[in-house]
Amino acid sequence: MHQLMAVPSCALQVNGSFQTHFISESFNHLKTSLSSAAKPLFKELQQLPIKKVNNVSETMKNTSGKILDALVNSMFKFVDQPLLPSQKNFAPVEEIGSLVEINCTEGEIPPDFAEGVYIRNGNNPLFGGLKSAVSIFGQSHHSWVDGEGMLHAVYFKKDQNGRWIISYKNRYVETETFKLEKHVHNKPCFLPVLQGDASAVLAALLLNGLRFGAVNKYFSNTNVFEHSGRVYSVTENYLPQEVDISTLETLSDWDVNGAWDRPFTGHPKKAPSSGELVIMGTDAKKPYYVLGVISADGKKLHKADLKFKRSVLSHDIGVTQKYNVIIDHPLTVDIQRLAMGGQLMKYEKEGFARIGVMPRYGDAESVKWFEVQTSCTFHILNCFEEGDEVVVRGCRALSSLIPGPDGDVGFNNKFEWFSKGFNFAHHTKDVSSADDIFAEPGYFFSRVYEWRLNMVSGEVEEKNLTGTEFSMEFPFINDQVTGLKHKYGYTQVVDSMASSTCGMGKFGSLAKLYLEESYATTSAEGKCEELIKVEYHKFEENNFCNGSVFVARHGGKGTEEDDGWIVTFVHNEETDVTQVHVIDTSRFGSEAIAKLTLPQRVPYGFHGTFVSMPSQS
Repeated sequence: MHQLMAVPSCALQVNGSFQTHFISESFNHLKTSLSSAAKPLFKELQQLPIKKVNNVSETMKNTSGKILDALVNSMFKFVDQPLLPSQKNFAPVEEIGSLVEINCTEGEIPPDFAEGVYIRNGNNPLFGGLKSAVSIFGQSHHSWVDGEGMLHAVYFKKDQNGRWIISYKNRYVETETFKLEKHVHNKPCFLPVLQGDASAVLAALLLNGLRFGAVNKYFSNTNVFEHSGRVYSVTENYLPQEVDISTLETLSDWDVNGAWDRPFTGHPKKAPSSGELVIMGTDAKKPYYVLGVISADGKKLHKADLKFKRSVLSHDIGVTQKYNVIIDHPLTVDIQRLAMGGQLMKYEKEGFARIGVMPRYGDAESVKWFEVQTSCTFHILNCFEEGDEVVVRGCRALSSLIPGPDGDVGFNNKFEWFSKGFNFAHHTKDVSSADDIFAEPGYFFSRVYEWRLNMVSGEVEEKNLTGTEFSMEFPFINDQVTGLKHKYGYTQVVDSMASSTCGMGKFGSLAKLYLEESYATTSAEGKCEELIKVEYHKFEENNFCNGSVFVARHGGKGTEEDDGWIVTFVHNEETDVTQVHVIDTSRFGSEAIAKLTLPQRVPYGFHGTFVSMPSQS
């Protein structure tokens, strides 16, 4: 299927040091591509001082900023992107305010469930929803992954008598750009940059950089993670935001004591045994890909430029006992391509894909690269070492939903583009290479996949683990086996009919993967495949989940990897009510053991986590 990560916002990843270089280069590209009617504006803009702005709010204190504001306000019009009735739960909600206590509508929370916070991130656009910007340069558009981050948290706590007290709260992640638009201007300011006419996107990047010192907003809408006792909200294009887990207040950027000065992955990974946090940051200029290892106490950083020759959107990273695992696939960011009238971000189906295996504290020269079949892998299920091999498992597709349809399809035809890609019911053949994509529907179909990388011989064995009946994404595991050989995994399962009708991804069930139980089958093309056993937990009709996580049993025997529960947000589109479901993984196909009805709906979002708390809290 698709890569709904989110990636969430995966908009242009550009750090502060890039601003002056980018603005200067953009002038040259823009002057050759814009109409004569636009040139007087940019002749005037060239006379304005260009400088790096450390705090985006400070830009508004000078006269140049006010002049630019007036020019943009007169030349650009923000237009709401309409939502279909079937897309209703992609619309934003308001902050609910104070913590609200909730009860079990059905069932009950078991006594050995862990005390803690189930918290999920997602895009929740300010000012009514996603926008397009219309001007003499054409149109630029927010992508479906854009929108300010909003945290939704469910608190599980026991009173002195052992009775569960459960409560809910939501709150925006207040980055610097959020504060600028919400509290200073109280209206949209940043022009969309990820999709649209090339001249309009160039103009948006340039004007955002001149006005705010940032070419795009810091959405912080993709994931939530914990390290060294602190909780962070994150997305690809900026630093993590530390969050107070009790109040959801945004505290500050996290730059590892000033040692990390670039974008930060949406999926950092804890190394087994050591507790080190393995991260990476991709950018639109060299160094394109930098890997980092943060100490368990969060104070020290090892950093390595991997000397990539292209800018890729690599959304995830893997770890094993000894290694870091790097995904390099052909989803690229290219300003030169944009200047020539193409897309800023594009999946290049003719491009190469490779997986790198790097010693934990290695450098570019120590990475062993393995060429693999061209594909797009946003999310890794897990990685581990087995004999001479490093085994990598993830959700693999033959195209990318990010950023959206290219210029040949056009923004106005994006619904057809999404629907055709989601229409898996008509996916009649087992497409195995990039040459075949777009030849027929279902080109976003995502299967759980395995690569076996032999560190001695350099050989690669790769195969599908799941079939073509259901597309799977947003994989997750019991965090206790991250980087280790494991028996089980879990994914969200796409409802192909609902997704095709909606033109956006909806997940109508969950899957439990039995990775050590397999069976032989024959594909539609007559090929013999060995696939793993899969068990499903299906929701009621018109009910869809998001933000699913595994919660291990607290104080139990702890001997089984799947001893615990899956917690997920489930929205009923008939009643417009959102619940939290708690599903016993030992009775995976059965009804949820507990359902908690929330005081307001929760829009479909991206990734979450469960942060355990000590019992005495």
